[in-house]
Amino acid sequence: MKLIVGLGNPGIIYRNTRHNIGFKVIDALLKEANIKPLKTYSHSLSASLKISNEKAILAKPLTYMNLAGGCVKGLMELKRVELKDLLIILDDADLELGRIKLMARGGDAGHKGLRSIIRELGTGEFNRLRIGIGRPPSRMLSEYVLDEFKKGELPFVKYAIELSCNAVDTWVRYGIDAVMNNFNSLKFVAV
Repeated sequence: MKLIVGLGNPGIIYRNTRHNIGFKVIDALLKEANIKPLKTYSHSLSASLKISNEKAILAKPLTYMNLAGGCVKGLMELKRVELKDLLIILDDADLELGRIKLMARGGDAGHKGLRSIIRELGTGEFNRLRIGIGRPPSRMLSEYVLDEFKKGELPFVKYAIELSCNAVDTWVRYGIDAVMNNFNSLKFVAV
């Protein structure tokens, strides 16, 4: 069984913020699978479904970003998910807007949600899909990630979400190496 967790903050005021792009990918995957109601399960909104004939759980933690680790650990224990079958989807201010990067392991790179997960699991040996939100030139990062995307950025965001959904499907089917080889170099080019 695969566990795919999109990171974000719960609540309507955060819905369209940069920090919630992980939630947006989960929403897009659910829409693609025509699944509407999410159930509250282990401090998350989650749904079970099949992706490429593989059982999967899609989850959005109900905890705030900085406490996501407890939710992820709880879901893994309850569903007996192995580390190799975990994929965390998160925003990354070190990647340009519209780019995605998949990694099989790593540190938190300053991302507090990822830091919480690593702390709770006791390891950084899990898959992650980082979605570029860009870095603000002169603003505090903590303010920037809680802002909504600007109108001119929306085509990049849409592309990154679609690309991320395709990457999730490829990860489920073929594993992390195939995803890294096929998706890490792609980026949006406006026409």
